[in-house]
Amino acid sequence: MENQMSLKAEVAELELEAVIGFNGHVPTGLKCHPDQEHLIYPLGCTILIQAINTQEQNFLHGHGNNVSCVTISKSGAYIASGQVTFMGFKADIILWDYKKRELIARLSLHKGKIEALAFSPNDLYLVSLGGPDDGSVVVWSIAKREAICGSPAAGLNVGNATTAIFSRCRDEMFVTAGNGTIRVWELDLQNRKIWPTECQTGPMKRIVMSITMADDDSFFYLGTTTGDILKMNPRTKLLADTGPAKDKFSLGVSAIKCLKMGGLLVGSGAGLLVFCKSPSYKPIKKIQLQGGVTSITPRGEGHQFFVGTEESHIYRVNFTDFKETLIATCHFEAVQDIVFPFGTAELFATCAKKDIRVWRTLSNRELLRITVPNMTCHGIDFMRDGKSIISAWDDGRIRAFAPETGRLIYVINNAHRIGVTAIATTSDCKRIISGGGEGEVRVWQISCQTQKLEEALKEHKSSVSCIRVKKNNEECVTASTDGTCIIWDLIRLRRNQMILANTLFQCVCYHPEEFQIITSGTDRRIAYWEIFDGSVIRELEGSLSGSINGMDITLEGVHFVTGGNDHLVKVWDYNEGEVTHVGVGHSGNITRIRISPGNQYIISVSADGAILRWKYPFTS
Repeated sequence: MENQMSLKAEVAELELEAVIGFNGHVPTGLKCHPDQEHLIYPLGCTILIQAINTQEQNFLHGHGNNVSCVTISKSGAYIASGQVTFMGFKADIILWDYKKRELIARLSLHKGKIEALAFSPNDLYLVSLGGPDDGSVVVWSIAKREAICGSPAAGLNVGNATTAIFSRCRDEMFVTAGNGTIRVWELDLQNRKIWPTECQTGPMKRIVMSITMADDDSFFYLGTTTGDILKMNPRTKLLADTGPAKDKFSLGVSAIKCLKMGGLLVGSGAGLLVFCKSPSYKPIKKIQLQGGVTSITPRGEGHQFFVGTEESHIYRVNFTDFKETLIATCHFEAVQDIVFPFGTAELFATCAKKDIRVWRTLSNRELLRITVPNMTCHGIDFMRDGKSIISAWDDGRIRAFAPETGRLIYVINNAHRIGVTAIATTSDCKRIISGGGEGEVRVWQISCQTQKLEEALKEHKSSVSCIRVKKNNEECVTASTDGTCIIWDLIRLRRNQMILANTLFQCVCYHPEEFQIITSGTDRRIAYWEIFDGSVIRELEGSLSGSINGMDITLEGVHFVTGGNDHLVKVWDYNEGEVTHVGVGHSGNITRIRISPGNQYIISVSADGAILRWKYPFTS
């Protein structure tokens, strides 16, 4: 037993090289650091610090669930972030040291969710707002790292407060706002109390989405779901003006930022970015972006600013010419598949929901996006000659695209009844093997002009989850969620062997010498099978919790990698059946995983839209 324990203790950590991902749904989640060199934004449970001019990334790991808000202190010394958690449990706020990139303190008091965070102007206090199940506002001392006082955030007959902002000059005043409530708070440190004053808006009832404070505290501005802007005076607590009277911002004012030189930057839920001024709030300059705007963050004095949208796009906009440049993008839905072209690790392709994207590996840049609206892509594969990307869609069609231009080359209509769920190609580029939601495996003959059905193999009772083809194209293996893996003879087009197990198979791989296959699925076991007679050789405990969804093996067959619902990437020794390395970094379920040709990287993709690139731990 001791010997086993010592082996388990020697599991090394995988080195995370890069992350492609940004959660655009977090309100004001994208922040430009006061040093003007770094962007800070959330992805799942992680916070990314991305250098603007270089590829360098740092990761802040510490949250146990998705990050719901991020804020940076005025000096740039601290970052604070809040998370969501399960009903009735405490949601943590983490205070980070920016320079050291490490956790300073965990502040836990709120339940369920942290709605908003704000630092006082001289880094003395942090104010936090709990979610709908919590409903309280708490002021924390940053020096002592403990709560000073708290209070219910809104009155009894109004909705929840959802945004908070500190005064720009005084450490004792802050504002909270939300559904029908706008409150200016005063902190009384001697008595450890906070005193609210409800702001009067007369007969207007508004739900506040976003808030910004003028530099001299003369006014604060509120963006509402109605699509107008309220300008309030924090001293008199009265409404100064509202607008625009006509042409309100479609889908609400979801982001708002007060500029030093006067005027406002306003982002709408329909993706419109506008520069306007009080009292008319008529657009002076405007541009249309993709996805609802959720963050506007100025770089320095506001000559340049960054905008984050719900579709996970990050734009850089120069104020003078008011033109947008897309600087980062990623999937905003669960990523379903990842593939490398044959023999090169310079590019890879991923698919999620309605789009297929081709990425350059080293620069994390998107080279091409192919979009089919309102459809879901379940799987992709590159043809061996690199002339087409073959994709499987939930409307039962197989579509082939040109990898340089994204042009549609051909479509196979009605390839499967309940959507195409898995796809693979042969290395001579003459055949496609596809699997459907109804369990059929179909072999298609592909020539220059025509695509014809060669054979429909009806054995599986439930959807086909993974297909792998043998090197010589003479047989293939299909894994299905009906608990069987079938090895097919592609010359005679009939079944060779069938493997049964009490699991929903999610992934299968040929060992390079092709006398064994390895499978895994929802029973968390990794099984080695003999192809000749379909007998099980050995079973390994693949993970402690959750299904294993992705698996890939090196060309030499010495190591293989797995990933699944435990969010861990594991590298295994094939012969020993031992885990050698573990990669921690995903915050969603890992859906697929691949080792690059040439064994330089491992790339894993997950249900939260993230693509992670790991350094392959062994030199080949």
